[in-house]
Amino acid sequence: MTVFKKLVLGGLLAAACQLPAMAANDDALTPQHGIAMHGDLKYGAGFKNFDYVNPDAPRGGRVVQSGIGTFDSFNQFIIKGSSADGLGLVYDSLMSRANDEPFSLYGLLAESIEVPEDRSSITFNLRSDAHFSDGKPVTAEDVAFTFNTLKEKGAPFYRAYYADIKEVKVITPHRVLFVFAHAQNRELALIVGEVPILPKHVWQERDFTKPTLELPIGSGPYEITSFESGRSITYKRRTDYWGDSLPVNQGFNNFETIVYDYYRDSTVALEAFKAGEYDFRLENSSKRWATGYTGPQFEDGEIITRELKHQNSTGMQAFVMNTRHEQFKDRRVRQALAYAFDFEWTNKNIFYSAYTRSHSYFSNSEMAASALPDDIELAVLEPIRDQIPEEVFSKVYKAPTTNGSGKIRNHLRTALRLLRSAGWELKKGKLINKTSGEHFTFELLMRDKSFERIVAPFIRNLERMGIEVQIRLVDISQFINRYRSYDFDMIVASFPQSSSPGNEQRDYWHSTMADQPGSRNIIGIKNPAIDYLVEQLIQAPTRADLVARSRALDRVLQWNHYVIPQYHISTYRVAYWNKFGMPDIRPKYSLGFDTWWVKPDNQLSEAN
Repeated sequence: MTVFKKLVLGGLLAAACQLPAMAANDDALTPQHGIAMHGDLKYGAGFKNFDYVNPDAPRGGRVVQSGIGTFDSFNQFIIKGSSADGLGLVYDSLMSRANDEPFSLYGLLAESIEVPEDRSSITFNLRSDAHFSDGKPVTAEDVAFTFNTLKEKGAPFYRAYYADIKEVKVITPHRVLFVFAHAQNRELALIVGEVPILPKHVWQERDFTKPTLELPIGSGPYEITSFESGRSITYKRRTDYWGDSLPVNQGFNNFETIVYDYYRDSTVALEAFKAGEYDFRLENSSKRWATGYTGPQFEDGEIITRELKHQNSTGMQAFVMNTRHEQFKDRRVRQALAYAFDFEWTNKNIFYSAYTRSHSYFSNSEMAASALPDDIELAVLEPIRDQIPEEVFSKVYKAPTTNGSGKIRNHLRTALRLLRSAGWELKKGKLINKTSGEHFTFELLMRDKSFERIVAPFIRNLERMGIEVQIRLVDISQFINRYRSYDFDMIVASFPQSSSPGNEQRDYWHSTMADQPGSRNIIGIKNPAIDYLVEQLIQAPTRADLVARSRALDRVLQWNHYVIPQYHISTYRVAYWNKFGMPDIRPKYSLGFDTWWVKPDNQLSEAN
């Protein structure tokens, strides 16, 4: 789920723009307790709780987690400022996701929904007892205000994500109708159910476009009780939370208090964790995981380390080239640079062989294009055959692979051949443009000094091809600002994916987002063929079509060589102090930390 850009190709969407008469006649529809993207719901009406929770989990205790960098805002919906961690605890959405299904939602603020068969609209019937932390009721006016505000004043993501919402209509104080521009966009009925609902009476008096440290008001299970700007924030479970007894909340919200303490970087944070300054850590560094989790706390079982398997798509982490800049506009140049990254050597010598090479934008999922296109894909790809690389139809993409010895002379020769064909030549150890005479140079923007050891071999290989690379290390605030304004040549970035990709793909790849500061089209892609594929994916009528269309998009992105793929891992690496209990069943599509609890004995010791 992401931002979108629209392209109507050859009248493809003309028929979709005609809304059926039933869309506005929501009175004839049967109320439902939930909705699935495709297929049937796992949990029927009247279910008690999700299978992956302990509905009898003890409640109480204090949990401290870490944040990195700083924060200066409680407005998480705009690109300005650095928003605080944990703000999702303050807000409720219309519906709640089940993390053991690919994409299914069940009623939260909404008691029921009404959806026509073609999903051209959705009506939410709000619970009459839902209220914000200041005691004001949650109404349809709040829902309409939230969506209109996010679309008009929120981050560019929202304008893309909600672009196909034609209108939001308040029917009664507890009934609100969303009408969609295209009946084929099946996901819209779900994604409108996931947005945090804001109180109109609070935000209509504030400037939504600016960061703020005014305490947020929400209808969620927690509220902020104290904070020190940029350093710490404390959430406490509300005693008057209206939704505590709902099926979707059973087994959740077990911690009495949740604290986020901020640290300068992950290295400092790890040492603080081992000293007992906070309780839970999700590790993203293979070196730290292999070498940093040692000491008497670990030997005595005071701190537990585990690798927990998951079934999430891992998306794409990569060296990302800014195609707005001249040196990265040519597909052959981008392809050539990929031959300089020796993943196999890096994995063995730096990563302790912890990772798997990524080849797909939908790694670790059935959406990944890992074979030649089948008949369903070909039907999608044929209309744009003359606009996409020929390899899409004849080859399975695989990022350049080595034997791990570090000897990649043949790879560099291949790269130089590609560069020569693109108008570059090696002269006196420098790669020079044949037309302009300019030396091929670029800056690699980074925010984490520890990553230098990873990029150093890559840069050395680029230098062997006559390319000069400067590493620019900046603090996290400057990095975010430069990232949002596309002020970089190359960065390391990721494109996360869900088990059900949809409207968010516009934000990643669509032409309309390429010049929108703050969008996730950081590559700067303006490709009509990719615009077409994004819209095809969004309009997939079945799960099988969604898989096929995701693979079609994947392979066109692959063969345009927009990024240099890096690596992924299909486990959560977690470390935690031995104070937690957890359900016997883990969710397929999340870590599930929000279902854990503090053991009663630990609650007593903390109270003392």
